[in-house]
Amino acid sequence: MYIISPNLKAFAYVLIAAGILGISYGFYTAPKSLEQVEKSLRRTHTLTEEETREVMANMTLESVMAKKKHAEHVFHGGRNRPWTAFFIGAFFFLMISVTVLVFYAIQWAAQAGWSIVLFRVMESITAYILPGSILLFLFLLASAFHLNHMYAWMSPEAANDPIIQAKTWWLNTPGWLIRSFVYLFVYNIFRWMLCKNSLELDKTSDIKIYKKNFNLSIIFIVLFGILELFMSFDWLMSLDPHWYSQLYSFYVFSSMLVSGITVVALLTIYLKSEEELPMVNNSHIHDLAKYMFGFSIFWTYFWFDQFMLQWYANLPEEAAYFHPRLLGSYQIPFIGMVIMNFVFPILILMNSNYKRLPWFVVSAGIIILIGHYIDIFQLISPATVGDVWTIGVPEIGSFLFFLGVFLSVVLNALTKVSLEANGNPFMEESERYHY
Repeated sequence: MYIISPNLKAFAYVLIAAGILGISYGFYTAPKSLEQVEKSLRRTHTLTEEETREVMANMTLESVMAKKKHAEHVFHGGRNRPWTAFFIGAFFFLMISVTVLVFYAIQWAAQAGWSIVLFRVMESITAYILPGSILLFLFLLASAFHLNHMYAWMSPEAANDPIIQAKTWWLNTPGWLIRSFVYLFVYNIFRWMLCKNSLELDKTSDIKIYKKNFNLSIIFIVLFGILELFMSFDWLMSLDPHWYSQLYSFYVFSSMLVSGITVVALLTIYLKSEEELPMVNNSHIHDLAKYMFGFSIFWTYFWFDQFMLQWYANLPEEAAYFHPRLLGSYQIPFIGMVIMNFVFPILILMNSNYKRLPWFVVSAGIIILIGHYIDIFQLISPATVGDVWTIGVPEIGSFLFFLGVFLSVVLNALTKVSLEANGNPFMEESERYHY
């Protein structure tokens, strides 16, 4: 049974404390009023008295309204900034756990033998689903009660927008909250049932329990495929209610699946370094690295399809989504995350021998996780923060907070169970796995 080292436990708590301070700082420094923003903008454009008089003399009503609109844009972006940072961290770490649960269910449904020695690793990562769901749902409640302005379709001004009004049959606050609760409930209930049965199988070795998890896994995979489609629309794509893409949910899923598998690989390698998981060999690490490589290509396929089809068509309502990302202020994170999520995995994980080297897999995994965190950042921030985005204390604080909570929950889950799934009928095959 795994025992958390005091230093690692303290490290997780330090991350949480530092994250709370960073998040608090973000909310404390967010602009309090439109007048405050206007004064700040005037300070950044200091003019002499003569220049000020000349500007005032030549100022038209249109220019005054434009300045007012810009100030409002900066104000709402500044107010949304700490909420955006919180949402990105909450969504990213929750979906890592959820996609690991999907990967875990696939192993049961496929009756895979190679991965049984990794089951406790996957189950411990999915333990974050419950606290992650609570944190994310608190954010969703705050949005529904207008404590932030993340979702434009929730604002009173949306009543004057015919495009948003045409979507109110789906984009309405009660329905949105109910659907969100259903998504989270399904993830949690299936996690509980699958892991409960897995532990019961260790005690009894009853083949009926194995068959029960086989059936539950198939049901969950089908349900997840349906729910993830709507979840991506509700939580992410509705941030830009004028834009839509049929590939969006698959794109989000592929991004989070490769992140989840990468976390499984990193945690497995860490436990091996602590002399745990003695039955895990280089072939298991190699297979995890193959999945990291393969699903990086899978993500690139959806990224290119979604981007190329809409950018090449050059329809205003579609190209408007990619303009700030490819040509606007988000160009660096947009291009940077493509390089980190596609080019680096290709170069690092192409060679089969490198996939067996733990330090090489760890290096690739860290790059992949950073790249996909930036991917989620550029999916959300342009619609909520706009051009006033930056990477500062709120963004770093939010990342540290959720990383600390994630580490604390996952490592604590490892201490409560045996790391070997001895009751599984394919355990011997998994222990002898080699090629």
